[in-house]
Amino acid sequence: MIKELHQFIKSLRESRGMSQQEIADKLGMSRPSYISVEQGKKELTLSEAQKISNIFGISLKDMETRITPDYEKYKEMILSFLRFFSANGDGKIPKTKLAKLIYLADFAWFYEKMESMSGMQYRRIQHGPVPDSYFRALDELEEDGRISRDNKKSDIILISENQGSKKEKLSLIKKEELELIKKITKKWQNKKTREIVSFTHGQLPYKLCSPDEIIPYELIIQEDPEYVY
Repeated sequence: MIKELHQFIKSLRESRGMSQQEIADKLGMSRPSYISVEQGKKELTLSEAQKISNIFGISLKDMETRITPDYEKYKEMILSFLRFFSANGDGKIPKTKLAKLIYLADFAWFYEKMESMSGMQYRRIQHGPVPDSYFRALDELEEDGRISRDNKKSDIILISENQGSKKEKLSLIKKEELELIKKITKKWQNKKTREIVSFTHGQLPYKLCSPDEIIPYELIIQEDPEYVY
């Protein structure tokens, strides 16, 4: 069920473990004023809505649809690809290539099931489709000691999962979803980053959207099956 906006904002805050005072401070309003927002008694201005979307790492479109992206599951998708790559190599993936792999998984799952794995919103940027919170997710995984970044090469940042993290169970991803991730890994394991970037740029979702626009999942349905991933 899609929640009312004030309920949606409250659920986002609670899912992030943040207090009402923290959000109020970030919005530059008093706690009582923010409580009125969560109670549905106070409407947000456009600038306040933008601030909230930035705080929670979602787009204004997410705010409009009020469908909550599963941010923690998105991070598990990152770790899943790193584990599959590790099983067949050194487990190091260029940051840009990793972003594209996760995009392919989300949109391929939508192609098959009419829903994405994570519910994240992907933006059409120069180097391909990526959620606004991708880089924040990498920062958090690194801060938690779950991944490492190797940027010895100035033009490439390699991402790998830390050994200790591999013992953790990825509980949010279903077996069938893992199978799709495995298939995508097998196809792109030995391909260059420029090849997967070229592939995603050639897909209809990317071609039909304007720069910086959020890419609707529904566009992938128009794609030929062999070009889904």
